[in-house]
Amino acid sequence: MPRITQEQKKLNRERIVGAAGEGFRLRGIDGIGIDELMKAAGMTHGAFYNHFSSKEDLALEVFARGFTDSLAALDTIRESHPGAARAALDAVVEQYLTAEHRDHPETGCASAALAADAGRHGAAAQAQYQRGLAGYFDTITELVRESAHEAGTEPDPAESREQAVALFCQLVGALVVSRAVAAADPELSEEVLAANRSQLTAN
Repeated sequence: MPRITQEQKKLNRERIVGAAGEGFRLRGIDGIGIDELMKAAGMTHGAFYNHFSSKEDLALEVFARGFTDSLAALDTIRESHPGAARAALDAVVEQYLTAEHRDHPETGCASAALAADAGRHGAAAQAQYQRGLAGYFDTITELVRESAHEAGTEPDPAESREQAVALFCQLVGALVVSRAVAAADPELSEEVLAANRSQLTAN
């Protein structure tokens, strides 16, 4: 058999990480096995170990990649509102708290979909999650400070950080709660999203 090229090996790894990213977000790390993940990636179970030493090793990659992608999306929103930090913050809220995001955790924010898994899977998983949170908190803190400057006030660094942490945690919490009741009570699920959109955007 011909030897696999380094380029193909890299592509295969990306396929595994992509399949795991969707599977773990949708069903949790413990809710899907290697056989099913590899089938979704179009490969055999045995090929898994050419790329990862264990499922936990793969999970750490998924955490890292998930936050990288989410932070890139946050940066895109920020860049699309130059000189308008308050508008950027409102856009983050409006795009995060949607029925589309609620209904498709497999392609959504890793912080909401994988929070419980990070808590269950030990220090290494929590460290990856923490690094992702740090990126969110830093970026949102900068937006809070910029918004205050645009409004003509001098923001206190500690207060800006506190507001950023609270804002992000409210976003994640609202999304998680809305998902928890989406099938049983769609109206309540939408109410959760709408109430938080209203409270978290500028009036």
